[in-house]
Amino acid sequence: MKNLLNRLRGVERDVLESPPDADAPFYVAQADEIEIFRAAWTRRLPVMLKGPTGCGKTRFLEHMAHVLAKPLVTVACHEDLTSSDLVGRFLLEGEETVWQDGPLTRAVKEGAICYLDEIVEARTDTTVVIHPLTDHRRQLPLDKRARIIDAHDDFMLVISYNPGYQTVLKDLKPSTKQRFVGIHFDYPGELIEREIVARESGGLDPDRVERLVAAGRRARKLKDHGLEEATSTRALAYAGELMQAGLGAAHRLPRGDDRAGHGRPRADPGVGRDRRCALPRIRRGDCGGPWLRPTISSRSRRSCNSWSG
Repeated sequence: MKNLLNRLRGVERDVLESPPDADAPFYVAQADEIEIFRAAWTRRLPVMLKGPTGCGKTRFLEHMAHVLAKPLVTVACHEDLTSSDLVGRFLLEGEETVWQDGPLTRAVKEGAICYLDEIVEARTDTTVVIHPLTDHRRQLPLDKRARIIDAHDDFMLVISYNPGYQTVLKDLKPSTKQRFVGIHFDYPGELIEREIVARESGGLDPDRVERLVAAGRRARKLKDHGLEEATSTRALAYAGELMQAGLGAAHRLPRGDDRAGHGRPRADPGVGRDRRCALPRIRRGDCGGPWLRPTISSRSRRSCNSWSG
């Protein structure tokens, strides 16, 4: 089966064409998110997946689409995404003008799950298009054609939303948020995260998995204390793959560039003990390599240097 999938990779297929029969994408439930999604699917309610980047929102939806045996249409939202990109547009074909459905319209017509990834990145006027699909009407207006499409019985709309990236200028309107059943995601517990990293890295040994996950979890404690972003489960899985490929302790940073990781930390009234201790260990590469080292602001880097004196 794996050889079959390898031969089909890189082959173009329609977005509504179901992938070849295979095992469901690997996913480990953290709480009751599977039950909530199934209940929403039964009533065809729109769902919002909320949580930080790299915590498993997209993998969860891929898993559920496979379990429900429904095609999944994914749209990666961005600031230039227009309503025509979702709904469709008129195109010139020879000497004629023809209408071409967008991915949302096709999903509505054919009963697929439509996933708008990082919806907050899309323009505000674009997100308004989905409003009639997310209430009792379940309709998609095609203004350019003066038509209305009643959604297929199996159609379901899912969006993902990262509250940590919201700004005054980029956030979902309350009128949009309240239309969705929200499922909250966070980074998994330590035991589950070890299982995920071991599986995704292709069989990294338990000892290194344990140290890698522990380093990542210590790094998360530095969020908002000089660390610009948290170490995601996806980043840990990637780090595990690099370690499995042979990149490890021999590829640590040169000592001259790693001064902040040495010496005994001194007390800093602005940082808790766990955070003081975590940063030097991570910078030393105790997890097995420097590629997990978080991005640290210049202010915190000066603080680190003061600890090592």
